Amino acid sequence: MDELPSSAAAVIAYKLTDASSWWNDINESPIQLVRIQLRVPEYGWTTQKVFHFLNFVVNGVRALVFVFRRDVQRLQPEIAQHILLDLPSLVFFTTYALLVLFWAEIYYQARAVSTDGLRPSFLTINAVVYVIQIALWFISWWKPVHVVIILSKIFFAGVSLFAALGFLLYGGRLFLMLQRFPVESKGRRKKLQEVGYVTTICFSCFLIRCIMVCLNVFDKAADLDVLDHPILNFIYYLVVTFFVLGGLL
Repeated sequence: MDELPSSAAAVIAYKLTDASSWWNDINESPIQLVRIQLRVPEYGWTTQKVFHFLNFVVNGVRALVFVFRRDVQRLQPEIAQHILLDLPSLVFFTTYALLVLFWAEIYYQARAVSTDGLRPSFLTINAVVYVIQIALWFISWWKPVHVVIILSKIFFAGVSLFAALGFLLYGGRLFLMLQRFPVESKGRRKKLQEVGYVTTICFSCFLIRCIMVCLNVFDKAADLDVLDHPILNFIYYLVVTFFVLGGLL
């Protein structure tokens, strides 16, 4: 198998070392995002900071929905319930799409390919996803028919599948690229394993989410957002979050 050019190997090594240092700082910090921002404010809102902030938003909203589930069930109009349940899933998609973007930037920079179009594409894809979902919310509020609910679930299934394919494409590419040059240290070998673990975990989680949402279209018993079964709902999101963050950390 052909070896990567030395410049490409250097770029990957630098990027992974930089990412590793960032994760070490995160793990050793009790207040994580706040301490990073106070320590290095000159870097602004980096991809890593935005990733952590969005994770906080997603988990925070989910926690509030669990705590105030009885109040959520009584919200009127009913579309408000759907928004509270669907919005965290949209933000969750954006959060992990950022990780795909980060890997894509590493991959293309290592191959000396311009990355100028990646961030605009990321923003465009997210804008389209949010606009479509907001449109579905408005339609459901204006004329709450069952077919719109089905379309909304199918849309979420498509979004989850898109995220899964993104992890498979760029996580797989990065993993294969890392295998093409000698692993000189234990730390670099660990980063190679981490990329493989995170790719597998995130791809599996989003794919399972896609399958379960599709099943729910035909079988209501497969609903993932069941407010009257808070323990099962809590366990589902706890397990998924544990495996995803466990792979990242």
